[in-house]
Amino acid sequence: MSYGIIKRRKTRPVYVGNVKIGDDAPIIVQSMTSTKTYKVQETLNQINRLVEAGCELVRVAVPTEKDALALKDIVNNSPVPIIADIHFSPRIAFLSLESGIKGIRLNPGNINDKGKIREILEECKRKGIAVRLGVNSGSLEERLLEKYGYPSGEALAESALYWSEFFESVGFTNFKVSIKGSDVLQNIEANRIFAEKTDIPLHIGITEAGSLQQGSVKSAVGLGILLYLGIGDTIRVSLTADPIEEVKVAYQILKSLGLRRKGVEIISCPTCGRIEVDLTSIVSKVEEKLENVDMPIKVAIMGCVVNAIGEAREADIGLACGNKSAILFKNGKPVKRVSEDIMVDELLNEIEKMKN
Repeated sequence: MSYGIIKRRKTRPVYVGNVKIGDDAPIIVQSMTSTKTYKVQETLNQINRLVEAGCELVRVAVPTEKDALALKDIVNNSPVPIIADIHFSPRIAFLSLESGIKGIRLNPGNINDKGKIREILEECKRKGIAVRLGVNSGSLEERLLEKYGYPSGEALAESALYWSEFFESVGFTNFKVSIKGSDVLQNIEANRIFAEKTDIPLHIGITEAGSLQQGSVKSAVGLGILLYLGIGDTIRVSLTADPIEEVKVAYQILKSLGLRRKGVEIISCPTCGRIEVDLTSIVSKVEEKLENVDMPIKVAIMGCVVNAIGEAREADIGLACGNKSAILFKNGKPVKRVSEDIMVDELLNEIEKMKN
């Protein structure tokens, strides 16, 4: 049974290299490397790991000239388009634009020089480079802080609208906008206001969300609400963790809302007194074995036979565990009973057959 499909906000398309964002494109998952960009091989190794996890765009930090000069080698060897992250220096921005990058992230609140921003946009237009216009609560313009008293959702949206109008006034339209803060409700409000007034694609994320557990929860709440409202064309889950975890969490959020199907979705019971197998260990083993399987299937691992098959009716395959054994079922129908010591292997064997 389905409870409907989320109706996404209609946006115009933006192209970061060959990756389409907005319009009818799927919601694009991106992340950012944590390496020093000038360490080319380390950076490429991490990019490759991100891509293996499903990342579709990768942003790299470019705080110094040394990082900018390393971009060419990274771009030439990356399997996905590279976005250069620029904050303060127009000079480094121009240097980065010579490397073959497909996107650049600019925060006008940090550069705060319309003349230089115009020059950067003109060069991006000439080279076919997309721009991510970034507005952050930590770098909001003084005039808006004076007007609103603090970086409220309204203030952030006003900043994003102001700079979007400036970009368009100089004839540049191949850009998306990100409006970010660490406060979930502030983010939702800012993005909602902006989304109601434009058709510009939005990159969404809860910045500085925190550690793997805390950041995942905050991101799931904030991004989940925005996505449910139809807002968001590309996402990054920001975690104080290995960036590979950002990609995994992003797909979990998208899968839970039916917006992307990639890899295995595991449905499993909470623990309770009815369980008669080592459910935690079983689920962990299955997760580990299926981590790199791209086939979009639902696997249910239910802790007891009470309503198990019925509750997991929409799963493609699963286990309904009982007294040291389980009923292995496919598409809601029992296949056979298996003992606890072989149930994981039997489940994996059946999944392997489904690949063919």
